[in-house]
Amino acid sequence: MAYVIGIDIGGTFTDAFVADEGGRVAGVKTPSTPPDFARGFLTVLDELSAELGVATGALLADTHYIVHGTTSTLNALVTGDVATVGFLTTRGHGDSIAIMNLEGRYAGLGSDQVQDMVRTDKPRPLVPPQLIREIDERIDHKGSVVVELDEQGTRTAVRELVAAGAEAIAVSLLWSFRNPAHEQRVGEIVAEEVPGLYVALSSDVSPRIREYARSATTIMNTQVGPRLRDYLRPLEVELRRRGFSGSLLVMQGSGGCVDSADAPSRAITTIGSVLTGGVVGCTRLADELGHRNVISTDMGGTTFLAGLVVDGEAVSTTSTVLNQYQVNVPMVDVHTIGAGGGAIAWVDAGGNLHVGPRSAGARPGPACYGEGGTEPTVTDVDLLLGIVNPDNFLGGRKQLSVELAAEAVRAKIAEPLGLTVDEACAAIYAIQNAQTADLVRKVVVTSGQDPRDFVLYAFGGAGPMHCASYAADLEIGEVVVPLGPTAAVFSAYGLAASDIVLTAELSSPTNFPPDPAEFNGAFQQLRSELDGRLAAQQLRFADVEYRSEADLRYTMQLAEVATPVPVGDLDEAGLAGVGAAFSDRYEQLYGKGSGFAEAGLQLITYRTRAVGVLPIRPRLTPVGPADGDARPVTSRRVFLDARRGWQDADIYDYRHLAEGHEIKGPAVVEAPTTTVALPEGCVGRVDRLGNLVIRYTQA
Repeated sequence: MAYVIGIDIGGTFTDAFVADEGGRVAGVKTPSTPPDFARGFLTVLDELSAELGVATGALLADTHYIVHGTTSTLNALVTGDVATVGFLTTRGHGDSIAIMNLEGRYAGLGSDQVQDMVRTDKPRPLVPPQLIREIDERIDHKGSVVVELDEQGTRTAVRELVAAGAEAIAVSLLWSFRNPAHEQRVGEIVAEEVPGLYVALSSDVSPRIREYARSATTIMNTQVGPRLRDYLRPLEVELRRRGFSGSLLVMQGSGGCVDSADAPSRAITTIGSVLTGGVVGCTRLADELGHRNVISTDMGGTTFLAGLVVDGEAVSTTSTVLNQYQVNVPMVDVHTIGAGGGAIAWVDAGGNLHVGPRSAGARPGPACYGEGGTEPTVTDVDLLLGIVNPDNFLGGRKQLSVELAAEAVRAKIAEPLGLTVDEACAAIYAIQNAQTADLVRKVVVTSGQDPRDFVLYAFGGAGPMHCASYAADLEIGEVVVPLGPTAAVFSAYGLAASDIVLTAELSSPTNFPPDPAEFNGAFQQLRSELDGRLAAQQLRFADVEYRSEADLRYTMQLAEVATPVPVGDLDEAGLAGVGAAFSDRYEQLYGKGSGFAEAGLQLITYRTRAVGVLPIRPRLTPVGPADGDARPVTSRRVFLDARRGWQDADIYDYRHLAEGHEIKGPAVVEAPTTTVALPEGCVGRVDRLGNLVIRYTQA
């Protein structure tokens, strides 16, 4: 039997999903094990084996590939636990990463923070001056060599950086994306001087115009590359020791995976790996259910994530901001806030109540875990509001303490604000739902869309407890809660259902439309590069698909828009169609009439993605039709709506439900790894795949 496995390591829980060729699927959830996340990876494999009733060795021996969503690179950048990097750049440009193109003080900040000149500033340069060396060389904007590379000076610079403590070296030379010859030679010199030292070239990592962002991306890649390599190598050795002979794949922020041997060289692409699995899962499930426009919402233990699927494709971005640094990383556009089940509720000095972004994490966890936590969290509140069953958390594997949860809310929130525990819980619940709705609204509206045109998918351990409330705030008419084996491990399902995705870019600024031969030649060059990288994955693909786009802008503007380019060579009429598509997308993003066609267009960057479709894809099997009406197993008092207060609600065991069963709110559905709350006015219906589809029938 051939298996595929997805393992998603979050800050609080580690999730795993397995599927075989016969359609059997299973999912499990265990606490994460920071800082040694690999231990949690191996533990969840044992849990998965037990769920299937097979030995771990037998499961691994029959597994073709494991797709891993890892927090190691993102955590390293956020916490600063990164390799010490030496930076080599062109003579005269050593200060570029400190100047930050003048955008460092405001990048990634909200308008209120940008205007707060006293409390905001640029972040520290990614590399201190003592670890920067300038070398003599120069390539011009056309790719012509103006000054030959000083090889001896480069060797001296490499030795000095290593002597100064550099554990890895980043190389970003001027205009290297037009001609990478000097960077490639520098890479060879580093390997000759210090064999085995990690080195990253900007022409490999980010061959895109704009010096600062290209250098920052390369440096950050170099900071985390050695850490990812040092995490993956022993993990793979241990997997081999346990009998695994398949491929270990690592999820990227682009929504596809890459072989673990290839991942460290482009480690920066993995920073969003734990964020994108759920969106990939949404695209797969949406295809099954016939939904073209989907809002993906994932509320786990630490964070709340929101992304979009539009016309069947995940919405992506070509760059992001991390810690106020611009990073050139094509990735699925996922937005996040610290509002998961472990988000801590707290009162500031002015008496204002907040929820998150701090999280109780896996250790000590919410107060109700009884493992030393004293701060009240969203999970504690869900328990006190009757939504969570203290005897059935994680399928009954963990007993929760109502008393400890109540004491945490009383001491930290209720008494400081002069409220009862019930009133404090109701306030925390309302804030949690409001801030998640605000994030979804921002994600949808800023992409030029209307939330009412979408179906909302809600998953993660905590998401189904809140989704009906934040969807109602946005006037979304239909919510799908993926249940069955994907409940609360939906991101891991998305990992297992993903494909290999590789991206190649080439910046070559020119007026648009260019000569068709130049245009087509650029994409042929990118495709040739991707063919080589696909072959290096050493995997068998069911199919290979290519998707191309070009970053266009109105002349002299800064707002570039990634515009789809049809497959195949284009003539002048085809190029005109690309220009028209850019204008339409520009107006969708920035408003009707905002375009200025008279200014003309410029093409900045060519981009192609290669999708290697993996031969085994998880199939969700139908659950079978219902035999009679759904029957509650018990009832209890719950608080699901501030307008209605406490109500008696029917409680249903998901394991007793089947296709066609209907449940009217107020009600709670308990699944082994999550809980679904249905306020009054909602009706939930089980579909053919076991998902609970929620609709509002009244306000």
